[in-house]
Amino acid sequence: MFKKILIANRGEIACRVIKTARKMGIATVAVYSDADRTALHVKMADEAVHIGPPPANQSYIVIDRILEAIRRTGAEAVHPGYGFLSENKEFAEALEKEGVAFIGPPAGAIEKMGDKITSKKIAAEAGVSTVPGHMGLIEDADEAIRISGQIGYPVMLKASAGGGGKGMRIAWDESDVREGFQASKNEAAASFGDDRMFIEKFVTQPRHIEIQVLSDGQGTTLYLGERECSIQRRNQKVIEEAPSPFLDEATRKAMGEQACALADAVGYRSAGTVEFIVDGERNFYFLEMNTRLQVEHPVTELITGIDLVEQMIRVAAGEKLSFGQADVRLNGWAIESRLYAEDPYRNFLPSIGRLTRYRPPEEVAFEDRVVRNDTGVFEGGEISMYYDPMIAKLCTWAPSRAAAIEEMRVALDAFEVEGIGHNLPFLSAVMDHPKFVAGEMTTAFIAEEFPDGFQGVDLPEEDLRRIAASAAAMNRVAEIRRTRVSGRLGNHERKVGTDWVVRIDGHVWPVEIDADREGATVRFEDGSDLRVASDWTPGDTLARVDVDGDLLVLKVDKITGGFRMRSRGADLDVKVLHPRQNALMAHMIEKVPPDTSKMLLCPMPGLIVKVDVGVGDEVQEGQALCTVEAMKMENILRAERTSVVAKINAEAGDSLAVDDVIMEFE
Repeated sequence: MFKKILIANRGEIACRVIKTARKMGIATVAVYSDADRTALHVKMADEAVHIGPPPANQSYIVIDRILEAIRRTGAEAVHPGYGFLSENKEFAEALEKEGVAFIGPPAGAIEKMGDKITSKKIAAEAGVSTVPGHMGLIEDADEAIRISGQIGYPVMLKASAGGGGKGMRIAWDESDVREGFQASKNEAAASFGDDRMFIEKFVTQPRHIEIQVLSDGQGTTLYLGERECSIQRRNQKVIEEAPSPFLDEATRKAMGEQACALADAVGYRSAGTVEFIVDGERNFYFLEMNTRLQVEHPVTELITGIDLVEQMIRVAAGEKLSFGQADVRLNGWAIESRLYAEDPYRNFLPSIGRLTRYRPPEEVAFEDRVVRNDTGVFEGGEISMYYDPMIAKLCTWAPSRAAAIEEMRVALDAFEVEGIGHNLPFLSAVMDHPKFVAGEMTTAFIAEEFPDGFQGVDLPEEDLRRIAASAAAMNRVAEIRRTRVSGRLGNHERKVGTDWVVRIDGHVWPVEIDADREGATVRFEDGSDLRVASDWTPGDTLARVDVDGDLLVLKVDKITGGFRMRSRGADLDVKVLHPRQNALMAHMIEKVPPDTSKMLLCPMPGLIVKVDVGVGDEVQEGQALCTVEAMKMENILRAERTSVVAKINAEAGDSLAVDDVIMEFE
């Protein structure tokens, strides 16, 4: 077995590999750029080597710099994680020349499966069902339009060397192809150094289901069940689960056997994933093979009990797999939610900055439930504009799908993140969505269920009453604290009073609080009451409240006259007032936000790539105004209405912050 391995990656996946290596007694080497000097993976590793400036193309994907780090530290093997050099055959070949083991597949398998055109041809030859499409390279937009017309719309424009949603766009007509083709090529070139494109038929109402394979390269190739990855945004997975709520055992077996056949056809070794598109009739079509560890691998680990990173290391060290297909058992249900540094209220645009608060839920592993959080950040750390916006992968496991979902709901409510925009509210909204709960989702789920973007969550009145009762009881505790601090004499509990008015999300509820040592009974005007108990103390930013026997988890911040409370994706200002204060509220003047309707504001921190208009130009609704790049994604900003450009404040190459004024209109 190896004594020392180097992880040619960063962030949560580097931390993930280090954990398994430590468990196996293997020393680890981290590499880092200038932006990652204080990163968590650097602190966790036994050694760390600086490899260059922040941009990945000057550090993490420069093969010579990784090789130099290997030579300096004497690492015997390299785990590439995912992204960066994980599917780069030149890197695998360079390691082989150095006499260093690559903890991944052979270079030949990477080359064959890494090129999506070649991989589809091989898949077809191996008897794997494939999607109709044009497998040749596309030279320009005109050729792309001609081919798309032959295939029939809608089509998917895809980078041959792509992955992670980069360089991919759905085109519904010629104009989509013309506009999307060049943008996809640009993204592919920036992310992979390869701008080759191809086109395939886009299967409508599809589900994205993938098979985990594991091969020792010595005659044993296994499939470890499937993962449902249909909850996607911009072709990037957001929520995954294992197993799929859609597959039956016969389809699972057929998909697994085809995935293994493909792996054997290319002489595969190590862990890999074969991705399929599955239609409503359970017909499945090969999409691509990822010759690396997948982001969502933890859900497979949770339902099989197999540590995939450990198996990858053992296979790379020449060991045979110690178990067979009959030994693979799928136990219970696991769900993964990807926590991204992106603002769901701004159409999920990237967000960067310092994590002023980062407190994940406690990780536990019991017989009836598991909470796992794979992360690469820490409180006080920076979220950089140079890398992928994923902060963490929150995973839950339980014996049933319903129990795993409920466990995830509670874990998301308990996850505290401040300082940046993040998608926790959206993840909570998905967990409560009827289609997700029923398992009836496709890859169009987000586009169909949130067509106008995410506007927040409107909780039902029953939930709001539970929050109102909790806020009233918590306010009483805070008032008692203030009474004690003020030094008032007498019975402080009587001085606090029992009558309050809770205002929340348009509701006004007069309540009466009857408190005792065990908690408080909160009575509403209609005669109903709720029993509230909690160990929350003023200043705590998280409250776990028992409301009539049900757990309610609230993120809590003090505001004037009450609390800011967040639960199940809702962000609420909860006022708890004396009756007299409530009466005076009717006379308060509402603050009107400033008018920015004649300005184009930068919706995210990013780099201006291109400005498409000039001062004096008349622009039409939907017309492209400029392109902003952030976290390796190009975003086209468009005119919301017909107008005339009066002033332009930025040009190509400028770096802007959120809400910087890019241009103004007459």
